Amino acid sequence: MNDLNGRKRVVISNISPNVEDGRYPAKSAEGEYVTISADVFSDGHDEIDASVLVQYPGSEGWIEFYMDPTFNDHWTFRLKTSSTGVYSFKIQGWVDHYATWRKGLKKKYEAGQDLQVELLIGADLLTQALNKAGKDHKKLLNSWVKVLKKTKSVEEAVALALQSDVYNVVRQYKDPQLITDSPSLRIETERKKAAYSTWYELFPRSAAAVEGAHGTFQDVKRLLPRVSKMGFDVLYFPPIHPIGEKNRKGRNNSLTPVEGDPGSPWAIGNRMGGHKDIHPELGTLEDFMELVAEARSQNIEVAMDIAYQCAPDHPYVKEHPQWFKWRPDGSVQYAENPPKKYEDILPINFETEDWENLWSELKSVIDYWIDKGVTIFRIDNPHTKAFPFWEWMIGEVRKVHPKIIFLAEAFTRPRLMERLGKAGFNQSYTYFTWRNTKTELQEYMNELTASPMRYFFRPNFWPNTPDILPPSLSSGGENAHIMRLILAATLSSSYGIYGPVYEFGINTPHPGKEEYTDNEKYEIKTWDWGHYTRIKEIIVRVNKIRQQNPAFQTTWNITFAETTSEHILCFVKYDPDSKNRMVVVVNLDVHHLQGAHVRLPLAELGMVQGEAYKLKDLLSGSTYTWQEEWNYVQLNPYEMPAHIFKIEPIKI
Repeated sequence: MNDLNGRKRVVISNISPNVEDGRYPAKSAEGEYVTISADVFSDGHDEIDASVLVQYPGSEGWIEFYMDPTFNDHWTFRLKTSSTGVYSFKIQGWVDHYATWRKGLKKKYEAGQDLQVELLIGADLLTQALNKAGKDHKKLLNSWVKVLKKTKSVEEAVALALQSDVYNVVRQYKDPQLITDSPSLRIETERKKAAYSTWYELFPRSAAAVEGAHGTFQDVKRLLPRVSKMGFDVLYFPPIHPIGEKNRKGRNNSLTPVEGDPGSPWAIGNRMGGHKDIHPELGTLEDFMELVAEARSQNIEVAMDIAYQCAPDHPYVKEHPQWFKWRPDGSVQYAENPPKKYEDILPINFETEDWENLWSELKSVIDYWIDKGVTIFRIDNPHTKAFPFWEWMIGEVRKVHPKIIFLAEAFTRPRLMERLGKAGFNQSYTYFTWRNTKTELQEYMNELTASPMRYFFRPNFWPNTPDILPPSLSSGGENAHIMRLILAATLSSSYGIYGPVYEFGINTPHPGKEEYTDNEKYEIKTWDWGHYTRIKEIIVRVNKIRQQNPAFQTTWNITFAETTSEHILCFVKYDPDSKNRMVVVVNLDVHHLQGAHVRLPLAELGMVQGEAYKLKDLLSGSTYTWQEEWNYVQLNPYEMPAHIFKIEPIKI
């Protein structure tokens, strides 16, 4: 009992955000609001008060903010994380004796009871505050004590006791011996791009303007203005390292390559080098660094693919054979995902007894490319590598380089994806690619934004990848490409596309598979970068809308609206700081005209029922005037499968 203080009656539980009892920090980004909440209660019928103490990044002191009660003993406070770094917070709760007395005083006064003793009790409570107060409040509190003790007017004393100004002073001088404190928890706030980013993926070897030529970094540099004008701020490359020559794959993943087949960039390493080297046909290290610098001058960051795996002729295999699994016949175990076989790739054995040297070497790959100007890394299949490694490596890197961003390319089981988020990945690929119906999309967004995942798993929506051509795109044509692009870009604040095939509407699947035939992973393409497509035009419009409307720069502010059709999805997003109100209505049927009544959640948008409001469709330029909650929409997917409305006040 020596460690107990039986005078503390308040209980604090169900604190949020709280990731595994504080083992991991909750995630936030610059400018985001984090709702800190807890259940705070006590025995009996006394009034309770609660506050949150916040320690800002780089500060040693704590700042107190009072929390707001909502319902069922639940208390909340919205913290704006304006700067990067680690915020710490803890919650305090206490029995508020002054509020309890004041509440009882009001009832007794209204009942016409004798208040002589009650006013003396109040004076004692004010005196307790007076004894703790600084000089700024001592004189004020002393005057209030005199009123309660000596006034001949009960009405005057009661009026004073019920004043909010009096209460706001008294609550500052609570008895520390009666305060219950929660454990301290952390919120790691990252730079804004960790939460709001727009990705374009291309293969540098396919960037050449000349048919059949191998693209170079100089060719990619020529494309930077195009990428920028389309509204993308992250340019992502598949691996740029030397490609294995042993067991090289041919076109369409063939086991029998012909002369000139370039192989898969994910089969990393050959006699010319490994993960710290560049495929010679792409250019030199200096060319790459110039490209990174030029991209940055156009507000584009280059994202580099890191695939911790090796081709059979990667230097690691000869120099560090203990890092791989060897079979009884003396061969190295290649990668498999039965029935799939990847004969050109050797997985790294994370159970090696030489794991410390392995970890150090793999981290040094990241350090090397950071030194060359890379600030974003897309990690290939991180769920097939040891979780403790990621937690250590990302933590060590971000101690020195806190602005580095890691995207997890993990299409796997939910618990694995969640663990990667907790281990430090800033963003992750998601199941959006396969969520198609109204119910599927609503349930998945609610899971991402309204469950504990919101504080450790930050989604990045991709409608396609070089590995994935979902049925929605292969069967839906241009309409589906536009519809899925709009969904990805407005549901999530971070999204990306595997670019050329998407904007050119290429959607022929490999027989029996959800992937592209004549896949660019295994051959060099020559794209007509000047070719106009309607898909590209919509991409440009949507990205501009995202840039100009802060409501689309966070994922967490979504509220779904009721609609009268399963084919019509409607949701709203609201940014309270800028008063930016957006409404998105999407026809999920890419083949037929569909209409429905939609019911806007006006309260969530900070609007009043009955007031007229104007909606401007930022895709078409059309304007509409609505007034009530319910309104009718109709969308023809061959014209435009969606509205992106901006709500504007009607000027009188």
